[in-house]
Amino acid sequence: MSFFKFNKDVKTEDLRLSDYDQIWTKFCFLDETGNLNNPTDPFFTVGILKLSQPYYLLNKLQYERNKKNFYDELKFNKLSKRNIDFAKFSVGALFDARSTYLYSYSIDKDGDYFKREFSGDPWQAYQKITIRLLKDVVLAPKEILILLADHVTVPKNIRFEVNVKKEVNMSLKRLALAGVCRLDSRSNDLLQLVDLIIGAISYDLKLTTKAIKGNDKNKLDLLKYLKQNLGTSGFMNGFRNRNFNVFVDKDMKLRLPIETNEKGPSS
Repeated sequence: MSFFKFNKDVKTEDLRLSDYDQIWTKFCFLDETGNLNNPTDPFFTVGILKLSQPYYLLNKLQYERNKKNFYDELKFNKLSKRNIDFAKFSVGALFDARSTYLYSYSIDKDGDYFKREFSGDPWQAYQKITIRLLKDVVLAPKEILILLADHVTVPKNIRFEVNVKKEVNMSLKRLALAGVCRLDSRSNDLLQLVDLIIGAISYDLKLTTKAIKGNDKNKLDLLKYLKQNLGTSGFMNGFRNRNFNVFVDKDMKLRLPIETNEKGPSS
């Protein structure tokens, strides 16, 4: 029996606190990959995992941790022989879970859009990309989100929690984001799961653009596992299905190697 009751005659803007059974609350877990201040790291990706009942997936991951006696933090950049099996189990658990949605946004830090929109300010970029992604995440008119984000140390003038909530709600002209709280990713398996997925997506983009050589067998193993489960050959053109929405900045395609044939250059 579902607690949420959808009544199309009740408009979102007319909802009251007494209409709690008309409001669908969702938890969102946000992480990012790619150092905005590091010029050698060409791409930046933000990812959000949205689900209404996170404890089911969390309990499954915690049970596996206890069974394997494995309590290390999972990060894509620290994949190894020791943790690759649990990393693949975690990604597989996401695919087995119901009503889960993953959204990501990847941008080229050397691209025209990044320079034009954010004027070289990496922290404004982080905040604005998060806001843009959240607007895509809010799909149902009666959804209210709670955002749990990986903790990032930012300058004092960046009021991330306040600004993200204010901008999203003002843009959608309703209460769509109830609040924002940042956590240490070491304390939460779902933040670590987001890191694994967007890390794999970013790794694929770097491989495709020849930004890296790609000789890490554990990272390649997880990337292959993710692509097989999604049924895609790569993420350069983005990817979308019922549960995944992967957006890739078009400027990134300018980095693709030019292939030549008898008819001349093509991309």
